[in-house]
Amino acid sequence: MAQLRARLPGAAGGTSGAARTYRPELQGLRAVAAALVVVYHIWLGRVSGGVDVFFLVSGFLVTGQLVRAVERGGIRFGRYWGRMLNRLMPAALTVLLVTTLAGMALLPESRWFQTIREVVASAFYAENWRLVADSADYFTPHHEASVVQHFWSLSIQGQFYLVWPLLVGLVAALAGWAGRQLRRPLAVTLAVVFAASLAYSVALTATDQQTAYFHSLTRAWEFALGGLLALAIDAIVLPRAVRVVLGWLGLAGLVACGLVLQVGSVFPGYLALWPTLSAALVLVAGWTSSPVGVDRLLASRPLEYLGNLSYALYLWHWPVLVLFLTATQRAEVGLRDGALIIGLSLLLSVLTHHLVEQPVRRSRIGAASAWGAYRFALLILTPVLLTAGAWQLVSDERAEVAVLSLDDADHPGARARLPGFEYQGAEDADLTPSYMSLPYDWSLPGEDCVVSARNAELEICATATDGAPTRRVVVVGDSHSRQYLAALRPIAEQRNWQIIGMGRSACPFSTDSDTVPGDQGCIAWNSAAVDEIRELRPDFVFTIATRDVRVGLTEWTPPGYVEQWRKLADDGIPVVAVRDNPRYDFSPAVCAERNGVDAPECATPRAELLAADPPYLGLDNVPDNVSFLDFSDFFCTEEVCPPAIGNVLIYMDDNHVSASYLTTMSSIVDEAISAVLGEPDASY
Repeated sequence: MAQLRARLPGAAGGTSGAARTYRPELQGLRAVAAALVVVYHIWLGRVSGGVDVFFLVSGFLVTGQLVRAVERGGIRFGRYWGRMLNRLMPAALTVLLVTTLAGMALLPESRWFQTIREVVASAFYAENWRLVADSADYFTPHHEASVVQHFWSLSIQGQFYLVWPLLVGLVAALAGWAGRQLRRPLAVTLAVVFAASLAYSVALTATDQQTAYFHSLTRAWEFALGGLLALAIDAIVLPRAVRVVLGWLGLAGLVACGLVLQVGSVFPGYLALWPTLSAALVLVAGWTSSPVGVDRLLASRPLEYLGNLSYALYLWHWPVLVLFLTATQRAEVGLRDGALIIGLSLLLSVLTHHLVEQPVRRSRIGAASAWGAYRFALLILTPVLLTAGAWQLVSDERAEVAVLSLDDADHPGARARLPGFEYQGAEDADLTPSYMSLPYDWSLPGEDCVVSARNAELEICATATDGAPTRRVVVVGDSHSRQYLAALRPIAEQRNWQIIGMGRSACPFSTDSDTVPGDQGCIAWNSAAVDEIRELRPDFVFTIATRDVRVGLTEWTPPGYVEQWRKLADDGIPVVAVRDNPRYDFSPAVCAERNGVDAPECATPRAELLAADPPYLGLDNVPDNVSFLDFSDFFCTEEVCPPAIGNVLIYMDDNHVSASYLTTMSSIVDEAISAVLGEPDASY
């Protein structure tokens, strides 16, 4: 990523007593790491481990710089951070500005708000925390991913450049106060950071891999490992032949990492040691001068030049890829299109390197005063923020808060599927919710929320009632169950029911973890949830009965669902289990936005998604307390499953039903529940 051409330790192995001011083989290592990131993103859809190499190299270089600064008299923090701003921000902000302008033209409106938020977060080197807060999944299909998602790693690097000088400066001050040299106390400190961060990384990856992937503290050990290597490398004396072997082993290990490991599901835990230690071997091998050494390859002019471009290439390749996929409405690229994306990314990288990075580095910005670099950073930050702000204003004007009344003639939604329905609304009625607000059309939880004493991740939210409720209903399970709160709330308000929500994303109500196999957090959450329900003894439990309603008729009812229902049967608690809605490999709403709501490519044949009989009808072990409801006729017509019905968009994304659409199903859900539980029909 960012180039750091500082005075480096001598060639590994102690073969050179003279300090080297530049290591071309290190630039080659950067080139390999950047190439792996690009190739894996574009063609393989996997993580390569290349970013971990960048982290290690940054720790190696920056620690060496700071130690030498202390030994020369002290760290000049203002100048140091000013130089970092000059190195990092011009290229990054150039890419952000161009990407923002391109996003306004190419991205569907449903992705505008999130992109604006992430552009601003990226500009302030906080994109990783934005992604954590939004529970983002790094492994979302590329055509649906954020165009600036890759700034998560640059944000962590920016945070490292801010914190690391303070850490080294603090250790230097304490060492000086104790009359000690810096290197040994710093090595101990970095060893502690390494051990603590790696342990935290392993633990968090096991329980919440999505958060762990973006978390700064799960990555700190990679910088610390680079720092430890910088402190120790001059003391490593090895024969040249050994270093030649280590260099090739390191390069081979780095190239093979993403192919051998399922990096996407296990990083950044202990397996991230693979790419970082592979890179460390290359650094230990150092400059061998051997005609068969890996440094001969890495120091070659093409790889050295690519190393110079690596920062800009990393910045450009991702938005070029995502915008290409978005513009062509494709989920992946082939060999030819991938080569085109790489070629365009390289061209943009060359232009950025020679017209932006190099001129700034050769300039006198910040040379006379460190504040000059800060003023320059603010100056080039301003266009990005102004552009994002203008985009936000346009978005706000187009956004619409979807508030549907149950008798909205223009937007009958699911009621349009009732027998004998006749449309009475305007012929030119718009679709609702707007494409802009659709991604935020989630069902609201209850007003009164408490955390279960049985499980810290189990939040129990209840709706308010007028005095004692006439019914208490628990809605439990994953986000598909939770979305039905939009249909149940109007019923509860009329009948004075109390709805108690217990939800966890990607964790359906089961004795197993059916969405993320082996997720012990989900299993523990479900165990606590069923105990809470048995203690509450509600009038009935509302949950989902099936999963994976996809093309190919893959729908099934997991055994864990049935086991959970049986536990409630032991306490005489009725269960209303609803057949799940279809899931797609594309967003029906985005398709409708681009091609029109009636475009045939946006509707999937019903027969490809839904079997005539739901899978639970074939089970012989379902307890008597379970009543099944099937609303498939309100998500699909007899022939197809469209993106909208009754002028209401059905889906928020590729699988979640919008709260607006489920609101229009309220009377339908009420009648169905009444039919199985004996409640009288409501009058709307």
